[in-house]
Amino acid sequence: MNPQFHQQTPSLALLTDLYQLIMAQGYWRLKMADRGSCFHLFFRRKPFQGSYAIVAGIEPILRFIESFHYTSSDIEYLASLPDQDGKPLFDQGFLKYLSQLKIRCDVETMEEGSIAFPYEPLVRVKGPLLQAQLLETPLLNLFNFQTLIATKAARICQAASPDQVIEFGVRRAQGIDGALSATRAAYIGGCFSTSNVLGGKLFGIPVSGTQAHSWVMAHETEEEAFENFAKTTPGNCAFLIDTYNSMNGAKKAIEVAKKIKKQGINLIALRIDSGDLAALSSKIRKLLDEAGMETVKIMATNELDEFIIRDLKQQGAKINLWGVGTHLVTGKDQPALDGVYKLAAIQNGQGKWEPTLKISESLSKITDPGMLQVSRFEQQGRYVYDVVYDDMHGKEEISRAIDPIDPSKEQQIDHQLMHHKLLIPMIEKGKIIYSCPSLQKVRERAAKELGKFDPSILRFLYPSPYFVGLEESLYQKKLALIAKIRRK
Repeated sequence: MNPQFHQQTPSLALLTDLYQLIMAQGYWRLKMADRGSCFHLFFRRKPFQGSYAIVAGIEPILRFIESFHYTSSDIEYLASLPDQDGKPLFDQGFLKYLSQLKIRCDVETMEEGSIAFPYEPLVRVKGPLLQAQLLETPLLNLFNFQTLIATKAARICQAASPDQVIEFGVRRAQGIDGALSATRAAYIGGCFSTSNVLGGKLFGIPVSGTQAHSWVMAHETEEEAFENFAKTTPGNCAFLIDTYNSMNGAKKAIEVAKKIKKQGINLIALRIDSGDLAALSSKIRKLLDEAGMETVKIMATNELDEFIIRDLKQQGAKINLWGVGTHLVTGKDQPALDGVYKLAAIQNGQGKWEPTLKISESLSKITDPGMLQVSRFEQQGRYVYDVVYDDMHGKEEISRAIDPIDPSKEQQIDHQLMHHKLLIPMIEKGKIIYSCPSLQKVRERAAKELGKFDPSILRFLYPSPYFVGLEESLYQKKLALIAKIRRK
């Protein structure tokens, strides 16, 4: 069963920046509301100094768009807002228009669990200008955070492989929404389970948990704490052994494990949450093996991330379960993905489509014009390059692609290679036409897709570049449009 996307309130249409509604009223007043437009959502900066991002948040985006509406309470609130002169900020006619508004846009996106790179269009929204504009803030909110956390999770799971990673971050997440979104995204990125019970219920994710130090401290002795935990939770018997002294705790846990085994209760794991995890895990592993408990796992927690896990493994740590919280659910070393949503084409007053772009003194902030699509090319089971092209004038024969940030880099296109489009139709005239897969399937897609890139591209730091270029005619049109705008 694929759990439905959870919404905490009947309507989330006001989850936006005020200026979106101010612009929407402007379009309405100017009779531009229904003018055709095309927006793209993309990101510029490679997250965590890597090379890629895992696309997440797509199903919530689709559910949001399909259910978009303003309630009477929303309209009453907007009617109460004053402008700087104390007059109503919004016209009654505009508010009536909003009360009847339903999204009629067409939306194409990369499938959730896909691998994406900077400057590629990840979501394409085509439809009435006012409606497409109102989607900017909520789409970025739903996409940016989940994509960031899914990417962080993939890196952590890569470091821990083949061991399992448990997401332990609900206590450190940014509020209820942050915790639920992070749990969902971490599972897409590869985490095996979560400690977040509400997340488990809403998204169908396996849940895991052991005990806190308070359990041990609430008993007279560690032995008593371990025995009582085994008695009360016989099918989930894992002991936290570092409340006082990790090695002494391990020895006591082993003695209790021998005792409870006679009662048919098996010890699953020992958990350590402090100290030198590499040295302690090696010593504890030796104790377990000497006691004939080779199948008992050692779980580590305590401010872990992909770099610490990688280092611990290189140091010979005998850990085979990893509980990761703060660094994962907050994206601690990069707490935000710089996703943006930009207008790329619009119909003029005569109904003709015209490409548009934002220019800047910074080359990296100049956007790409047109109705963009991405093709990913594959050779011998590996993805080798992506090409962005313009659907607005029909697909031209692609022969060469150029890196828009560094034009000295280009790629000759081999049409004999297998390739496929990355933007898939998801919503037509405001209605979902795509069958959203289960979160388990999304998780499997992410793992499969990562496996199709050269390992050098997946390095944590200084990864090999993956080529993403603009199809040559699109690149030339972009240069011409920049020159035209600068002449104005």
